[in-house]
Amino acid sequence: MYFEKPGKQNTEETVNIALQAAKELGIDTIVVATNTGDTADLLKDAARSGLHVVAVSHCFGFKDPEVQEMPAERKAALEAAGIQVYTATHVLSGAERGLSAKFGGISPIEVMAYSLRMLGQGTKVAVECSVMALDGGMIPYQKPVIAIGGTGRGADTALVLRAAHAANILDTKIDRVLCKPVLL
Repeated sequence: MYFEKPGKQNTEETVNIALQAAKELGIDTIVVATNTGDTADLLKDAARSGLHVVAVSHCFGFKDPEVQEMPAERKAALEAAGIQVYTATHVLSGAERGLSAKFGGISPIEVMAYSLRMLGQGTKVAVECSVMALDGGMIPYQKPVIAIGGTGRGADTALVLRAAHAANILDTKIDRVLCKPVLL
């Protein structure tokens, strides 16, 4: 499925495509990027029905120092529905971005992030969140999962992938692109 343009207007359809693919392919785990919890909220019923859902949020201080974008009440509601919420440093930026900003230049990790963005911001986010979730022990190593990412707010990309740990990130394999936006 190709969306006409990136953005949150594709969120519900992306989630539906991901859920349908999980059912058809027998995949029992979905990793979803979510800043405020809105996208993960759409997966509550699936989690209650037994699907393993991991919501990966922005790290603390992503926008403002000492601030977490996902309200504590939203996190608690997601967890009560059976969704694991995981927050960690972004694997495709983290400290490298800080060094590049301070000293100039670009790191190999940033090159990887920009390369993934050639397929769309959602592709980069889906890969990044899956590696983060694996490093945090939330998903199994090299087992197919469905990863949902987006551009800004909401979701517009869903992939079937097998994540590798950050230390071996190039062993991550994207098996299928379920949906993504056309990039203009």
